[in-house]
Amino acid sequence: MNVFFDVDATLIADDRSLRPHVHEVFEKLLQDGHDIYIWSGVGLRWDVIKQHNLQDKIKNCFVKPLWGHHERLASLGVEPKPDFCIDDHMEIIMAFGGVTVMPYYYPNQRDQEMLRVYEAIQKAAN
Repeated sequence: MNVFFDVDATLIADDRSLRPHVHEVFEKLLQDGHDIYIWSGVGLRWDVIKQHNLQDKIKNCFVKPLWGHHERLASLGVEPKPDFCIDDHMEIIMAFGGVTVMPYYYPNQRDQEMLRVYEAIQKAAN
C-alpha cells in the first residue's frame, strides 16, 4: 500500500521532536512491502525528514491538499495516490481513508499512537 503520513502533530511535536516508535513502525512497514510517503499542508518537509534521518525510509515528500482533496492531487504532483493516510485531522482521513491519531503537540515518551497506526495498517492490508 501507499501509506501517507502527515508531519505536524502526527510525526513531530511543536518542538520538532519525533513521536515515539516512528523509526520502528517505518521499518516494519517497509519490511511488510509498503511504500511510505510524507506530506504536509504547510509545504515540503524535507528538513524534518532529514533532521530525523527518515530519508532512507520514505519514497517521496509532497504538499498535502487541504481542500479539493482528490481534485488537487495531480496539480500538487502527488503520485501515486494514497491508499492509507495517517493524520491528526479527520477531514484528510474522511477524504482518503486511513486512521486519525491523537495530536502530538509535546514530547511524551509514553505515546503509543504509532504502534496503533501499525496495527491499523496491518488490518487494512489483509
